[in-house]
Amino acid sequence: MGVLNITPDSFSDGGCYLDPDAACAQAVKLVAEGADILDLGAESTRPGALPITEQEELQRLMPVLERIRKEISAPLSIDTVRPEVAKRCLEAGADIINDVSGLKRSGPEMAKIAGKFGAGLVLMHRRGTPTTMQTLTDYGDVVADVISELRESIQIATEAGLDREHLVIDPGFGFAKTVKQNLEILKKISVFHELGLPVLAGPSRKSFIGQVTGRQATDREFGTAACVAVCVTGGVQILRVHDTGAMWDVIKIIEAIKGI
Repeated sequence: MGVLNITPDSFSDGGCYLDPDAACAQAVKLVAEGADILDLGAESTRPGALPITEQEELQRLMPVLERIRKEISAPLSIDTVRPEVAKRCLEAGADIINDVSGLKRSGPEMAKIAGKFGAGLVLMHRRGTPTTMQTLTDYGDVVADVISELRESIQIATEAGLDREHLVIDPGFGFAKTVKQNLEILKKISVFHELGLPVLAGPSRKSFIGQVTGRQATDREFGTAACVAVCVTGGVQILRVHDTGAMWDVIKIIEAIKGI
């Protein structure tokens, strides 16, 4: 899954792809490098990010989505917590909704919309909002607690009528977690398969990599590669990354080793 941020303030590439032409060119590049899915987001979810209005999110998203949909056949995922934004994007040809609130903010309505369109729904673990989440890192056992809270998200989705076959879970690297907690989740990533759903992981360029390596966001490719290698070894099915070409090389080597 290739990341395409249509924002002025995302932590590593904010402001790069607000223009539909630039966004479309990057989308083409990501697919050429091996992205099977593109994930479009128009509201930054980095720690401390301020919320935007629904209208502003749509104003950023729709011109880019409509342009990309005309030129690229790969499935398109929309990173949003707003049901109306999800609905508008699915009507315009998107295929997946990536809900970083795990339905805790968007509620059952998001699952109902996904079901109406036959769309996939990613349920990511997060506590609070971008402005509060890093104050909500008090876990008894971070892996067990995240799994328990993801079960709650799954229950919201299925009780809203969405089939489990449409669901993917994401432990939420960097969201309401300390450096040590992110590393513990990474170390035990295979445990998340006990939920019986495909696992998506998005460690790409995250701040915990920077805090371990001392690297800035745009210089975390090798740290990301290490995380991707651990995730592939742990059976993660979907990797959400910025550098699709480089990460595909990591995936191919790990899969080759596993196949011997």
